[in-house]
Amino acid sequence: MSIASLGRAARTTVSGLPPGFWWLWTSTLVNRTGAFVLTFLSLYLTQELGYSAWYAGLVIALHGLGGVAGSPLGGMLTDRWGRRPTMISMHLAGAACAAALAVVSSAWGIAVVVLLMGVAMQAVRPAISAMIADMVPESELRRAYALNYWALNLGFAVAALGGGAAIFLGYRTLFVADAVATALCAVIVFMRLGETRPEARVDSAGVKVEEQRVTVLDVMKDAPFRTLVLLNLLVCLIFTAPWVGLPLTMAGEGLSADSYGMVIAVNGVVIVALQLLVNKITDKRSPAALLTVSSLLFAVGTGATALAGTPLVFAATVVVWTLGEMVHVPTNAAATARLAPSTPGAATRA
Repeated sequence: MSIASLGRAARTTVSGLPPGFWWLWTSTLVNRTGAFVLTFLSLYLTQELGYSAWYAGLVIALHGLGGVAGSPLGGMLTDRWGRRPTMISMHLAGAACAAALAVVSSAWGIAVVVLLMGVAMQAVRPAISAMIADMVPESELRRAYALNYWALNLGFAVAALGGGAAIFLGYRTLFVADAVATALCAVIVFMRLGETRPEARVDSAGVKVEEQRVTVLDVMKDAPFRTLVLLNLLVCLIFTAPWVGLPLTMAGEGLSADSYGMVIAVNGVVIVALQLLVNKITDKRSPAALLTVSSLLFAVGTGATALAGTPLVFAATVVVWTLGEMVHVPTNAAATARLAPSTPGAATRA
């Protein structure tokens, strides 16, 4: 593919989306550029505070457990409060948790803060997805989700490289920077984005029509959607490896924290460089086939970590599971939006 054709593909990919989407895109970029906590948390706990690898794994698991609670909480708040209030409040809560990690050092304190951070970080995602679905035509949803995911990983690449290089400033300084970036994200949403939640329907007399609420139980009765959720749970379990197994494995090989920063940054760099091409290759293909291929790439890439021993080989394993991530995330987001209940205002559709 020539440079000119790549340029045309890039212009086609970014054209035609509403201005509000680009402010949301910018807030995602700012947020992820300062996302240092989860990237370096296991190294901070083991190398800085002297906790065991078992405890570090437990804390990362608590972050995930918080996310399990945060996602449905975020969906409920998105439907009841609205997209904008949910994003602002959860970003501020996440910023407070990141700042707290800079001063809390007890085992129980860290565990509670990380659990709450997991809740806040995941609670904001349904609001972001719902706002994108509100603003963008259904035919353009996969492209919009892919672009937002691209921004997320551009910011992550900067954070991983910058954080690895800035370790000499101390982990706590990185956590404060994370808090500032997350708070700035909330400011962008407050200043530049309006509420997009669809208005309630009214009858011919102008009286509000009561809509049937979609509960978690209703959603889980939907067999295709339930299958998608359960399969995603398995994928998420595999995807904890880069944040627990990879840094600790590299440390066990005698590699430094900045080496881990450079290796994990490969994830963001590959996504930034190849996401547009992957979108073009996977466009219009079967979602089931794409999700199957992406899961296999996850499994091969993370499993190969056990065989690596040098930064170059570790980076190669990151490339493999990153390709799986690039296929999985936009495909899964679009599939979720398509399969979820279509009740007006239901954030679960996104």
